[in-house]
Amino acid sequence: MIGSATRVTKRYSKRVYKFYDRKPVAVDLREDVLVGLSLSQKRVSSKYLYDEGGSTLFEAITELPEYYVTRTELALLETRRDEIATRVGPGVCLIEYGSGTSRKIRLLLERLKPESYVPVDISRQPLETAARLLSRDYPWLNVYPVCADYTSEFSLPSEIGPAPRVVFFPGSSIGNFEPEAAVGFLGRIAALVGPGGRLLIGVDRKKDRAILEAAYDDAAGVTAEFNRNMLKHLNATFDADFDPTKFSHVALYNETLGCIQMFLQSTVEQSIRIAGTSIEFRAGERIHTESSYKYDPGEFAVLAERAGLRRETWWTDERKRFAIFLFAAA
Repeated sequence: MIGSATRVTKRYSKRVYKFYDRKPVAVDLREDVLVGLSLSQKRVSSKYLYDEGGSTLFEAITELPEYYVTRTELALLETRRDEIATRVGPGVCLIEYGSGTSRKIRLLLERLKPESYVPVDISRQPLETAARLLSRDYPWLNVYPVCADYTSEFSLPSEIGPAPRVVFFPGSSIGNFEPEAAVGFLGRIAALVGPGGRLLIGVDRKKDRAILEAAYDDAAGVTAEFNRNMLKHLNATFDADFDPTKFSHVALYNETLGCIQMFLQSTVEQSIRIAGTSIEFRAGERIHTESSYKYDPGEFAVLAERAGLRRETWWTDERKRFAIFLFAAA
């Protein structure tokens, strides 16, 4: 099914810009939060980390000395982009999940020379702003931003035609999925690109506990501020009365799961009002705010194979901290 596009269409001799709004279905956010806070292990979805303030703080995190993830992936893309372009080939439809500030995609566009670029994100305004800038900066490129929830099924613009489809999913965001959910998500990507389509994906590797925990609990306290900012977001969205100063930031590596787990820990016994409901906290009780799974290369390849994706090749940095994989759909 091809959804309706907005009326704004810009046509140039060699370029088309067209915005598609798939009108992602809004979940009952109030119910979502209250159910999570009623569990024996209280939890709030990591999506509440990313209001305007949280997004600004996360950009600051990516520049911290402890947070190797972003700079390592950027360096890999820069040094390996010629090889990536050779493998992928020209004239594809490049589909980016969670396009954000578009820093990483810019490293690929000049080398890959895709026929079209389809950034996909659930947040309309940032998506449209970034897409228009790319359309301006790459006048030879057809740009079709799609406002959709990429964790669910969505349709691509009909304009891309029969061009081979390649999904780009950087940032090790796959680590935020529980492993079984990751298989389902990767399976939807395989279905979207179709037989012979590709997935180019960034994956954070397993490594020493001290390196991992420092990356999520930096000495300057920026990640702690980022985590506590979630409570400010909940206050503003659900008329809650969290006091962020009464919660401490905790980030631990669970070696059994191969996963960094972030929590907000109540420092006192307290009662919180949120969306008209009282939630009780014991001193020391935690809210689980984020998981970030790390994978050995072979381990991740097996996970992807279960989703119908075959590993073609992969690249890693000299310190073996991060990997970029290229998969083909069966």
